[in-house]
Amino acid sequence: MSDENATAAAGGSPPTWYWVAAVAALLFECLGCFFYLAEVRLTPEQVATLPLDQAAMLGARPSWYYAAFGTAVWVGLAGTVGLLLRRTWAVLLLLISLIAVVVQFSAVFIVPEMRVVTSDALLGPIVVMVVCYGIFMLSRLAKRRGWLR
Repeated sequence: MSDENATAAAGGSPPTWYWVAAVAALLFECLGCFFYLAEVRLTPEQVATLPLDQAAMLGARPSWYYAAFGTAVWVGLAGTVGLLLRRTWAVLLLLISLIAVVVQFSAVFIVPEMRVVTSDALLGPIVVMVVCYGIFMLSRLAKRRGWLR
């Protein structure tokens, strides 16, 4: 076992890969915040320029979809900041974010107008859910190994 891994296993400072993963998680959440702001700031004129199927899907999204979207990205961003600050509250925030992601993307199955999504279009939400789950699991690992305080 290397010195870095021995220290990390004993609850000392996290290994380098932890910091790389935490920064990558922060960048992922920042990207999510950008997409959220871009979508909620769309004007009716901008929506009118979209292909008809995309415009119809945007119009069909219920308000709870945007509440879940906002919760997922902003709470997730705070959670990843918590990972970088090595705080245990990051685990709870990242769990809330993961739940919000699941609620957000459940709209595809709940809202009839959104069921016209192609299988190719489902790839994005699936990737987002998998990445958010991975970030949450990183936080649990960090807490279990004593890297969060």
